[in-house]
Amino acid sequence: MTVGEMQAEQSRPDLRDGPFTTRQLLRLDEVLRLANRGTDLNFSVYVGPLEEPVREHALRLHSQLADPADSVLIALSPNQRQLEVVTGSVARRRIPDRDARLAALSMVAAFGGGDLAGGIIAGLNQLASRAGKS
Repeated sequence: MTVGEMQAEQSRPDLRDGPFTTRQLLRLDEVLRLANRGTDLNFSVYVGPLEEPVREHALRLHSQLADPADSVLIALSPNQRQLEVVTGSVARRRIPDRDARLAALSMVAAFGGGDLAGGIIAGLNQLASRAGKS
């Protein structure tokens, strides 16, 4: 292994330190791909600390996505017990705020039962279902 490879290896986050198992990560990736492909919207999930004010931080994260207008971001900080769903201007026409709030409520219910991955998957499925086919 070269020095460059060692530095690259050291700079990568260790997924084993995260809140998800490998199986859960694979399932989340699959659900994200299906949601993106089925709706032609861009769904993203951020799990980590959110700066105060939380909503503004989630909006900043959303604005950094490749195509914010067509994007939906689920921003979740389990340690802070914070969840934000941000929809871009195009995505919001297909997923009204009311439906995003309902998806958030179902996610929170699953989180309360200790199912972080399952809650995110349920929320993604609800949001994609509401968006429908493009």
